[in-house]
Amino acid sequence: MTVPELTLLVIAKEPRPGRVKTRLTPPFTPEEAAALAEAALADTLDAVARTPARRRVLVLDGSPGRWLPAGVEVVPQCAGGLDERLAGAFAGCDGPALLIGMDTPQVTPELLAVDFADCDAWFGPAADGGFWALGLADPDPDLLRGVPMSTPHTGAAQRRRLDGLRVRDLPLLRDVDTARDAAAVAGAAPDGRFAARLARLTAGRR
Repeated sequence: MTVPELTLLVIAKEPRPGRVKTRLTPPFTPEEAAALAEAALADTLDAVARTPARRRVLVLDGSPGRWLPAGVEVVPQCAGGLDERLAGAFAGCDGPALLIGMDTPQVTPELLAVDFADCDAWFGPAADGGFWALGLADPDPDLLRGVPMSTPHTGAAQRRRLDGLRVRDLPLLRDVDTARDAAAVAGAAPDGRFAARLARLTAGRR
């Protein structure tokens, strides 16, 4: 199997004030937090657009905006908790798929170009105890349903669901949840839109 057979999935919320990155407020206003979320999503989708893949799909809660690049399909998220929405994203795939969120704008095409030739799954742990990426050679939504989300043990619980599969691990990445996270992630990817937006917002506070 070659890398271009891959489906890349991004699950995200439309970056609207009050609906995204609420843990960034304070110190940022809801409008500033939404602007940071938009920049993070744009960086993420740019990396996805530059990664060889058969399909690139944004699984979106909301409506697409100017940040959507060409070549990315948009499908709505299904109803339910985050586990159900992640499961629903995989349910729409008919071959190997890698799912990521909008919280890791430091992601690169090199990280996303996974190959399932010698494994059944890829797992990307997050520094907060969750996970930033999950790849499945044979997408099975039941591998996600019922996993407790948004806890310090979510990543470990999801990793246990992969027991019995041949799993390869991606590097640990940090999600953008708090202002401290934002500064660290911007430092890891200083040339991206997210870092530039954060620099403009923080410069205005000096």
